[in-house]
Amino acid sequence: MSISLTPDYVFDHYSQITPAWLAERGITLLLSDLDFTLAPKKARRPDQPLRDWIAELRRAGIGFMIVSNNRSGTRVTEFCADLGVPYQGHAGKPSPRGLEAAMGRAGADRAHTAMLGDKLLTDMLAANRCGVLALMVEPAGGAVTAWQKVLHALQAPFKAACRRNVEKKS
Repeated sequence: MSISLTPDYVFDHYSQITPAWLAERGITLLLSDLDFTLAPKKARRPDQPLRDWIAELRRAGIGFMIVSNNRSGTRVTEFCADLGVPYQGHAGKPSPRGLEAAMGRAGADRAHTAMLGDKLLTDMLAANRCGVLALMVEPAGGAVTAWQKVLHALQAPFKAACRRNVEKKS
C-alpha cells in the first residue's frame, strides 16, 4: 500500500481527460470527487459541459461514478441524480475503502480504474493507497477561502513533482 501524495497526472480541468486518453491507459472506470473537481462547491446542478463530458465517457464505454466524502448527502444525491450517475457516499477518503466499494459496485479492478480529484490529502492519497491511477485537477472555481489558498499552495510541490515525472516518461 503506497502512502504517496504525488498524483500520476495533473490537469487544469477535467475536460482535458478524454475517453481516448483513458482508453490508452486501459481505464474502464473513472471514479471522481465532486466538490472543486467537477464543479465549484456552490454549484447545485451540473452544467452542460459536464453533462457532455460524461456522455462522451459513456459512449466510449468508460464507467463513471462519483466518490464523495460529503457529509450532507442531499447535494451529492441531487447532483448525481441530475447527471444520471451513481455515487459512493461517505467514502472516508483517504481510506481506500470508498474506492474499493465503488469498484466492487462497478465490477472493475484496480488495473482498470482511475481516481480524479483536486486534493492530495484525500483524493490522491486514497487513489495511491488503493493502487489506482491518480489524476489531479486544479480546483473548479479556484481556491476561494484563505484556507483553500494555503492548502492549494502546499500542494504545488507535489504537482510539480508529478509534472517532472511525466516529462521524464515522455
